[in-house]
Amino acid sequence: MCLAVPGKVIEVNGPVAVVDFGGVKREVRLDLMPDTKPGDWVIVHTGFAIEKLDEKKAMEILEAWAEVEKAMEGF
Repeated sequence: MCLAVPGKVIEVNGPVAVVDFGGVKREVRLDLMPDTKPGDWVIVHTGFAIEKLDEKKAMEILEAWAEVEKAMEGF
């Protein structure tokens, strides 16, 4: 199973962006979203930005993941 994860775009170099996932920075392809700019929040799936979202929605998703992680403690 693959999961799409939100991250914040730090820099853009042509079709590649550096995206910050809670302190972990990774290169992400922007082929599907060429109008992406630094400061944007994006959903990333298999190395590609597939959707933009506002910061509020990104925080809601990240909080939900934190709840899942907390619930999985002890398994």
